[in-house]
Amino acid sequence: MHITRNPIFKRLIVVAIPVFLLVACRSKKTVEESSAFTLSDTMMAKCDFYKATMEPVKNEIRLFGKISADNNKLAQVYPVVGGVVTNINVELGDYVRQGQILATIRSTEIAQFQKERLDAMNDVAVSEKNLQVAKDLFAGKLNSEKDVIAAQKELQKTKAELNRVNEVYKIYNLKSGSIYNVVAPISGFVVTKKINQNEQIRSDNNEPLFSIAEINEVWALANVNESDISRIQEGYNAEVKTIAFPDKAYYGKIDKIFNAIDPETRSMKVLVKIPNADFKLKPEMNCTVAVRYIEDHQLVAVPASAIVFDKSKYWIMVFKDRHNIETRKVDVYRQVGDISYIKSGINAGETVISKNGLLVYDALND
Repeated sequence: MHITRNPIFKRLIVVAIPVFLLVACRSKKTVEESSAFTLSDTMMAKCDFYKATMEPVKNEIRLFGKISADNNKLAQVYPVVGGVVTNINVELGDYVRQGQILATIRSTEIAQFQKERLDAMNDVAVSEKNLQVAKDLFAGKLNSEKDVIAAQKELQKTKAELNRVNEVYKIYNLKSGSIYNVVAPISGFVVTKKINQNEQIRSDNNEPLFSIAEINEVWALANVNESDISRIQEGYNAEVKTIAFPDKAYYGKIDKIFNAIDPETRSMKVLVKIPNADFKLKPEMNCTVAVRYIEDHQLVAVPASAIVFDKSKYWIMVFKDRHNIETRKVDVYRQVGDISYIKSGINAGETVISKNGLLVYDALND
């Protein structure tokens, strides 16, 4: 069967095809525009924005150590006399003031000190009388000037001995009777206590009864591995944290490097002085010391909160305006604290979303 083709029908088809394509393109464009992401006012208020900057790269070495009292503010109390402990007034960790009685010891040795003092006082009295007699005899020409000088020297000698005994009383805070009071030489916290009730104490004991430390400033003594020794210098900033207070950071600087290797740990110690106004840090606490220093090159730096980790890669949300936000893959060089250094993927001066960027990332990439 033969079909006759109408020229008018052909023209209609030719005209209809471009019209259909134009309508289709416009429809597609409308769909794309309706699906384009725009940051709402509510989301804008929840986000923070940061302009990437070129900064010197900081590095960090994490060390482990212990809190220690400042040796220059530590006093150890040794027994001056032997005897029996009759009373203990403080316990480990107590705060004491200078001159406060820590414990009392009943001792027969106190009587010996008292005898020495009485003997010295009697010798001074006798020497004074002898000098007066020598002066009277010299006035009556019954002895020589040499006898007077000898009596004066004897008096000086006995007075010197009395002064010595009195100084002993003053230094050791000795009192009359058989009771010896152990007193605090400085104000601070009792950090060691090695004395018990009714214990027999010997005067030649080599261990202190108490150790008292001022801990308004303490030391963090950290171990540095041999591989890190060349990277540590005095004056580097340090952040100290303890297990007891993991959310509290204390800041100081490396004040001293002990240039000796511990043969057991194969490490070298560094000292960081830390202000401790709240007295939370106690000697023998374990701590971590993060030592930070600056390397000799610069990279683009952004807040660590701006980095999104997904699909085993690092991403960042580059903000141009609320209608133009780009998901960009970046190469992270290092993160130190709350700063991330970027090797590639972003330039200095570009603005990134540093807070709630993950929400924007999910909205754009889901």
